Amino acid sequence: MSNRAKVSIIGAGNVGSTLAFKILEEELAEVVLVDIKEDLARGKALDLQDAMAVLEKEAIISASGDYGKIEGSKIVVITAGLPRRPGMDREDLLFKNAQIVKEVVKNIKEKAPHSIILVVTNPLDIMTYLAYKMSGFDKRRVLGMAGVLDSARLSVILSRLINRQTSSISSLILGTHGNSMVPVRSQITVDKRPLDEFLDDKRISEAFEDSKNQGSKIVSLLKGGSAYYAPAMSVFKMLDVILNNKKEVLPASVYLEGEYGLNNICLGVPVKLDEEGIEKIIQLDLLDEEKEALHKAADIVKSNISRLQFAD
Repeated sequence: MSNRAKVSIIGAGNVGSTLAFKILEEELAEVVLVDIKEDLARGKALDLQDAMAVLEKEAIISASGDYGKIEGSKIVVITAGLPRRPGMDREDLLFKNAQIVKEVVKNIKEKAPHSIILVVTNPLDIMTYLAYKMSGFDKRRVLGMAGVLDSARLSVILSRLINRQTSSISSLILGTHGNSMVPVRSQITVDKRPLDEFLDDKRISEAFEDSKNQGSKIVSLLKGGSAYYAPAMSVFKMLDVILNNKKEVLPASVYLEGEYGLNNICLGVPVKLDEEGIEKIIQLDLLDEEKEALHKAADIVKSNISRLQFAD
């Protein structure tokens, strides 16, 4: 028997299977792949097991078409849902993916009631809110991945503009995982120096706009899906912090009750993560225009939430 934590991944598509590969490669956890297409999940699990043997890793992975195997999971990652197609906005997926997430969360509540839920399905902030409300879990145990990915994308764009390594750039994007995401200019640094020392206002604004459009650009180029390597690695980073109790601060979509002047909404903010999920929401001293942008993003999320009917 393994003494590793169990991570169940709901959805064996590109994001789910890439995430499974990374978890197994790093020997971070035991993995369960669940997909309504059971043969797909089983086939990928067998392939992943063989891949780990090539790498001489001791991998533990199983697959299923139902939720029985997720019992005892420390974390359940929801990647199931329809991906964006060219010309689609993340919000275009609202109703179809809401039905999928409702069904997934119902099964998590029944089979893994003590787990942490990590949502990846789009539209991210709304699906995270739905998962929180449907599960009835403590708010510390429900969060969504977005800001890690969006901040990394901004770092790549800035690194090209100023000819610096991405590791020297500390980017931060809050708000929604969508067109109203909020790059927090006051918190972005290069070698711990303000971004303003490297780029003028025009170039910074262009970089921010490019980062917002990066996901759509990838969708348009792929023509049959959306990004998956970077989203999977972003989820892995969050899993690593939680499972190894690193207590690092990362941006995540979480349920707010007064923080940043917002209530009854899930939105991207900085959080300290620990082995129980969210240890603490970090409240930054934002500039007035950054606060305003965050509240505008919240209004968009709330308008979409109001379009859904939450039922047991």
